[in-house]
Amino acid sequence: MMLPPVQETIELVEVVRITDPMRHISSEDLVGDDVAIWEAAQAGDALTLIGSVPDSELRRCFFPGWGVRAHSANELLFQVAFCYECHGARLWGPGVPAELSRIQGFDPDSPPALELLQRFRGSTPGRLGRLLRRS
Repeated sequence: MMLPPVQETIELVEVVRITDPMRHISSEDLVGDDVAIWEAAQAGDALTLIGSVPDSELRRCFFPGWGVRAHSANELLFQVAFCYECHGARLWGPGVPAELSRIQGFDPDSPPALELLQRFRGSTPGRLGRLLRRS
């Protein structure tokens, strides 16, 4: 999967469990339950995994269930919403060149995509809120 050339500046990745998939075809922001924050090596590993997901034929539904927001030290760089049913991943945000700002096809049955899904599912809902309350 193609990612924008801003990966070196990413400091954290938010994992989002999408609660209203219908709105993500053209929405400005990725909305859902923030379930985890991946920082440092964990964020880098996740981005490497996303970048290694092979392309696939895009189908029609696009009802994404998971997403990520990638941030630098002081700004949102890009967002990705993943639909494992239609093999679609929508990439958008201020750090995304126009030619990449679209829904891309990805192979949801590939080892990198399955590993990513496992990491999404392993994110603990509510953990982020507990961390923020401690801060």
